[in-house]
Amino acid sequence: MGTQRNGFSKRETFILSVDVGTTSIRCHVYDKSAGIRGSSASLLQVSLLYPQPGWVEIEPEDLWKGFLTVVKGAVQDAGLQMCQMESLGISTQRATFMTWDRNTGRPFHNFITWQDLRAAELARSWNESCTMKTVHGVMKTLHFLTRQKRFLAASLVVFTAQHASLRLVWALKNIPQLGMAYILYLCCFIVFLLIAGLVHATDYSNASATAIFDSYQMCWSGFICSLLSIPLSILPRVQNTSHKFGTCDPSIFGVPIPIMSVMADQQAAMFGECCFDIGDVKITMGTGTFMDINTGNKPHTSVAGLYPLVGWKIGADVVYLAEGNAAGTGAAIKWAQDLELFSDVTETEAIATSVEDSDGVYFVPSFSGLQAPLNDPKACASFMGLKPSTTKRHLVRAILESIAFRNKQLFEVMLRETRIPITKIRADGGVCTNNFIMQLTADLLGRKIERPSHFDMSCLGAAFVAGLGTGYWRNQEELKKLLSTDQHFLPLRSKAGWDKGCPYRGVLQSWERALQRSMHWYSQP
Repeated sequence: MGTQRNGFSKRETFILSVDVGTTSIRCHVYDKSAGIRGSSASLLQVSLLYPQPGWVEIEPEDLWKGFLTVVKGAVQDAGLQMCQMESLGISTQRATFMTWDRNTGRPFHNFITWQDLRAAELARSWNESCTMKTVHGVMKTLHFLTRQKRFLAASLVVFTAQHASLRLVWALKNIPQLGMAYILYLCCFIVFLLIAGLVHATDYSNASATAIFDSYQMCWSGFICSLLSIPLSILPRVQNTSHKFGTCDPSIFGVPIPIMSVMADQQAAMFGECCFDIGDVKITMGTGTFMDINTGNKPHTSVAGLYPLVGWKIGADVVYLAEGNAAGTGAAIKWAQDLELFSDVTETEAIATSVEDSDGVYFVPSFSGLQAPLNDPKACASFMGLKPSTTKRHLVRAILESIAFRNKQLFEVMLRETRIPITKIRADGGVCTNNFIMQLTADLLGRKIERPSHFDMSCLGAAFVAGLGTGYWRNQEELKKLLSTDQHFLPLRSKAGWDKGCPYRGVLQSWERALQRSMHWYSQP
């Protein structure tokens, strides 16, 4: 995939795709070869708000203005006209939501993001409640009697602050007027405004990440919503991932562009990486790390915190994923930059390799707690092993190593729980440009990892789905031929070499001890 700007026919059409991430909004214009004809001139940073400790919000009006700015900027950057945009695909961060007044058309509050921890204590109390113990017991009995996996999955349900479900419960309890509200997940919000408030809808990939969706029955879970006192009437209609959600109001872009795909960002990245086969793995390293494996046409049931997701639903075909995540990846690097450990993130690779090791220093990247397989929202971020000989270079190396160590943790849980043979591993996201992290991850996993030439895979995935919906591209096999690889990272040590005594084995064990000491640090998340 390359970048072309000139030589297009007036009749040539293109696919427009936008990814609304945690800290930025990106827009690309794609041609038939999946080449980028134009992008937004500069990434518009999304301002995160922290009104109270543990709360993370986004102002809706700022996000909407940012969305419009990058769309117009990308088309202008390509030297094209809006009438040449055949369709629009949208990828958004998941589990970020706000509530909207049906009568006035105004939001009740800011977006509450997926990083927000205001519902962590609520999650803990629910997970320890007699109600949940009773539910788990009943579901185990039903699974024993029927052998249906959906009952086994229900018996393992554990609420976390990252899911939208309990943050929505918090909002319903603390904002009395929500009886006349719609819940607008971030994707719903954008579609809602693009179509002038005529559609209140999401897709299966976004819905499955809320913890109130039944991925076995493919509908909102009446049981969980009843348990949490969430009225089904406020939830959006769920559509196929490839679906004509409507057309943009002509007053916005001057022409009525069809919205042909709405996807959750991680599932979109999986599609953009062409991980269409069972056993394909995608590692996205951005603000957080998200590791996904294609589990085929059946959802996966986990006991260690892997989350079963709908990858996408196109026509009658449904693809499921199992996902593990770590919240402090790019966020940890940005924090280190703010502390002036380095001035430019591109320097970190050279800084890390300028020392032989981290001098016994270990970093725990848990600014938002620890996710699978430890699942501790009260864990603290920390450096351990500091000594007079410690330098900035050691601290930077320890931070980068911690990202690769978390990758290994997630990968081992994935192998152990899914028991699916790995067919390929592809990495994307801004952090994957760091060769030190990529090589160390390949060494620790003992697997080849492919890095694409194009890193905005969520954008590309939403574009691919939108293009398939209009016939711009014919099928998934054609998409595979369009995908290009920038570099292959081969493990420098085999799995056997690791077992016999890889130098990193002792370092990893010491880092895991540091993890344990950072757990349960805070009395409240």
